[in-house]
Amino acid sequence: MRKIIKKMENNKDNKIIVRKKGKVVSKSGDKTVVVSVDTYKTHSKYQKKYQSTRRYSTHDEENKCVVGDVVEIVNCSPISKNKRYKIKEKI
Repeated sequence: MRKIIKKMENNKDNKIIVRKKGKVVSKSGDKTVVVSVDTYKTHSKYQKKYQSTRRYSTHDEENKCVVGDVVEIVNCSPISKNKRYKIKEKI
């Protein structure tokens, strides 16, 4: 993934919803996928841009995602020890 979509919006309860776009890299168990999200950061001293990758364990309720799919994820309340995101849609 070259670009990241990170949108912040307020819902009716005034909670901040963060959306991220990434690629499914692993299917690790029932109703769980691992999504890799790439971001570009700038070094503070040298002003060089570099890529940073973060992997998120994500809840997939219908087990419809496979490795290689591009998905959009949103934050939610903790589902398990590591899962803090749900899949909003397949892109």
